[in-house]
Amino acid sequence: MKVQFVDLKAQYRSIKGEVDAAIGQVLESCAFINARGFEAEFAAYTGAKHCVGVANGTDALFMAMKALGFGPGDEVITAANTFIATAEGISWTGATPVFVDCDPVTYTLDPAQLEAAITPRTRAIVPVHLYGQPADMDPIMAIADKHDLLVVEDCAQSHGATYKGKKAGSFGKAACYSFYPGKNLGAYGDAGAVTTDDEALATDIRKLGDHGSNVKYRHDFVGANSRLDGIQGAVLSVKLKHLDAWTDQRIAAAAAYNKALKDVCVVPLTRADTRHVFHLYVIQVNNRDELMKALGEAGVGCGIHYPVPLPVTPAYADLGYEPAQFPVSCGIADKIVSLPMHGDLTAEQIQLVADVVRRVAK
Repeated sequence: MKVQFVDLKAQYRSIKGEVDAAIGQVLESCAFINARGFEAEFAAYTGAKHCVGVANGTDALFMAMKALGFGPGDEVITAANTFIATAEGISWTGATPVFVDCDPVTYTLDPAQLEAAITPRTRAIVPVHLYGQPADMDPIMAIADKHDLLVVEDCAQSHGATYKGKKAGSFGKAACYSFYPGKNLGAYGDAGAVTTDDEALATDIRKLGDHGSNVKYRHDFVGANSRLDGIQGAVLSVKLKHLDAWTDQRIAAAAAYNKALKDVCVVPLTRADTRHVFHLYVIQVNNRDELMKALGEAGVGCGIHYPVPLPVTPAYADLGYEPAQFPVSCGIADKIVSLPMHGDLTAEQIQLVADVVRRVAK
C-alpha cells in the first residue's frame, strides 16, 4: 500500500462530475479571463468585502504590498521560517525583509520578538499562518497598532483556519492566498487572491494586475499581467463547496496521528481557540534522514517544510544574518518532517505511516 503525500487524483475522482461540468461551462461560454463568480464566493467565505483574483500566491503578496506603497527604504517584518514567496513579495517592492524567529511550539511568528525588530523604517508586519495554524494575532495586532504599522497576512496555508472565532485573513489590511494545486483549496494550476475590506485598495490591486488599467487602453500606472483565469475560478468554485468537509477530515487525520505518535516524537500542538486546518502535518525527530528513508521504502510520501530558514538562505545572504539569531528556526530545521496529509487519507494509511514512525523515530 502506497500513501501519497498529497493525493490529488483521489480528490479529483471524488468531485469529477462537478469539475468537468464547471470546466465545460467555461469552454462553452469562452469566458477565459473572468473569475468574478469565484471572487465573490471566496470573499463571502472569508468574510471580506472584496476579493481580487491574481495569477498565483506570490503575486498576491507582491501586489498587495505594492498597492500599499511599500518600496525602497522601507522595512517589512516577517517570519524566518516560511516559504521564500513571503519574503519575495517584500523584496519585489524594493523594501527590505526583516526576519524574526518563530514560536518553538506552534512554529508561527513569535510576537515577543517583534518590537525588537521595529525601526523607524518599519512599515508593516507580515505574519504567516504556517502549516494551517493562524499566527497569534492578538499581540501582533496590538504591536502593529502601537507602532502604527500595517499588517498583511500570508494565508497561503490557512484556508478556512480561525483564530478566536475569526477567520485567518480578517485581521490585517489585506490577506494573501495561494491556490497552488497542493493547497487545502487548490486550483489545477497556479492561482492566488488578495482579500481586503478596503475598496480603494482592492481597486488598485485589480488595476495593478491588469496593466495599471480598469478602463481599456487607459493606463494609470505601470502595472503587470496577473489575473485569475476562468477555468481556475471554475475549479475553485467547485472545491470551495467541499473545503470545510475536507478540513474536518484533515483535522480527524491529525488527531489520529497525534494519538499514535505523541509518545515517540514531537507532534503538532494546536493553540487554544484556534482552528488549525493542517495544510501540513509536521513532526520533529532526531533522526530525520533515517526516518525519511524508511518512509520512502514503505511507499510513504513525506517532505521538509522548510529545510533552510530564509535569513540564512543564499538569496538573503546580503542581509548579514547569522543562524544564532534564529535559534528556534535553525534549531528545528534538521528535525522537522512533514507526513502525508490530505482529506482522503484512510485509517489504514494513517496506521501504516504511524507504524513506520513508531519503529524508526528517535
